[in-house]
Amino acid sequence: MRLQLGSTLVAWLALGGEVVVAEAEVKTETKGVKNVAIIGAGAAGSSAAYYLRQYADEADVKVNITIFEKTDRIGGRTLTVNAYDDARHPIELGASIFVAINHILYNGTRNFNLSTAANYREAGSPDDVTAIWDGSDGSFVYETTDGTAWWWDAGKLWWRYGMSPYRAVNLVKEVVGKFLKLYEGPYFPFRSLTARAYELELLGVTALTGEQFLKLHKIDEAFSRHIIQAATRVNYASNLAYIHGLETMVSFATDGAMSVAGGNWQIFDEMVKTSGAAILRNATVSSIRFAKGKASSSSAPKYEISTSSASAEPELVDTTFDDVIIASPWQFSNIEAGEGVIKHNIEEIPYTKLHVTLFASPFKLHPGFFKLPPGSKAPSNVYTTLAKDEEPKVGADGVGKTGFYSISTLRTAVNPKTDKAEFVYKIFSPKPVTPEFLSDLLGVQVPDTFTDGKTSDVVEPISWYYPHWFYSYPVELPRVTFQDPILGRGLYYTSGIESFISTMETSALMGMNVARLIVDDAAGISRETVPGAVSEEDLLLGRVKLDIVVEEAGEL
Repeated sequence: MRLQLGSTLVAWLALGGEVVVAEAEVKTETKGVKNVAIIGAGAAGSSAAYYLRQYADEADVKVNITIFEKTDRIGGRTLTVNAYDDARHPIELGASIFVAINHILYNGTRNFNLSTAANYREAGSPDDVTAIWDGSDGSFVYETTDGTAWWWDAGKLWWRYGMSPYRAVNLVKEVVGKFLKLYEGPYFPFRSLTARAYELELLGVTALTGEQFLKLHKIDEAFSRHIIQAATRVNYASNLAYIHGLETMVSFATDGAMSVAGGNWQIFDEMVKTSGAAILRNATVSSIRFAKGKASSSSAPKYEISTSSASAEPELVDTTFDDVIIASPWQFSNIEAGEGVIKHNIEEIPYTKLHVTLFASPFKLHPGFFKLPPGSKAPSNVYTTLAKDEEPKVGADGVGKTGFYSISTLRTAVNPKTDKAEFVYKIFSPKPVTPEFLSDLLGVQVPDTFTDGKTSDVVEPISWYYPHWFYSYPVELPRVTFQDPILGRGLYYTSGIESFISTMETSALMGMNVARLIVDDAAGISRETVPGAVSEEDLLLGRVKLDIVVEEAGEL
């Protein structure tokens, strides 16, 4: 879900079983062929497999690719569920949209002939209202109506916030433009994310909170709190005081937002199919160790992998691997690493635990929930921010008096049981919603037993209900160092980019990056040096003066 800012206006978008081999057989070891294991079939793992095959074929490097996926599906945090348990009504539960500048995902839709929808929300009429609410009774800090001419919204923004919307758009373009250089030589590929961030002058953005960064660039406090903070909350469940400047800018880089009809996971599913990888579903990796007798100080190590299931002891996979890509957050993997396997410590990153509620109802949002006057029309989509007198806090404690981050009317759908049109809603919140909350929200009584887990009955006001917890994204606090993608010789890690930028696209970028590193090393390909290149060691030891504005920000 993303809140979208155009070039001159704000627009809005709602944003353990047995090991089974599927799609391909695990290939045995062959002389002269590199065996590569990828742990995780989310955005990073799928992208790594896809680009590994592409780069290897181009460089005439022979590779066998095996993907270990602990679930029965591909896509990771990209996940759809079916409203009414009907396959005709797929709903995005996880990552909802990507944007035109997301080159990997966008090109994937074209290469795989996937249909895309230009707008995340499919519901609505031309006079539907999208609002930003700070919890105040009977009023919104900003609202816009679907179908309104762009110049009217632009005029309202200029009248209220002056030049701040224009400055914010230009600031997004400048920062995102620097980041996009990571896709091209000589900045791509990279062995040190910290060094690249320094070379691209992005450490001065990640070193500050969004609040500090916007103030430094003369963005009005009211515009930052009303509009930009609504974007960081709906995208990362974070207030501006507890998210760094780069992720703040990413929250606003949403021009050309789209999604894949039927689910964004299809991009990654096609990547895996195209790679020709063997995919082991319901295969939980329990350990990574050096293969006995196959590693020495003068030769590249071989790795052996064990998998486990709910009904069996860990089992050693027959194949040994030249390279292993860990393509999921290490702290959630429960993988045991053998002695000496991990040369560089993997940092544990705090993740936000977000509650997502999907439900369908014949009732629209009720104006009384927002304390609007009788006869008023309630908005169809509501994003939230903090009131001026509320203290920003980190994590779930920072949700404020609204109690939720967003409520979106995703679409209308025909209930297959009643053949009547209903509204499908999505709520982001730090805690599960209560029957009292839903009753107030819809203006109709929802029984107290509905969400207590003791009954599966569907009540009349709500015809379909699907709650879910996600470790959705990391808490993006300011920082100037980031996890390297290389953990040891032949051992790679993709989730270090999460504390830099956390999106489907950037996970796929890190997968593409490690694929390029593996093939370059195998084929002996050398790359052009980045102008002014520095080593991460020099950065960490303070041998390079970081051109950042921490001291200046401290005075703001």
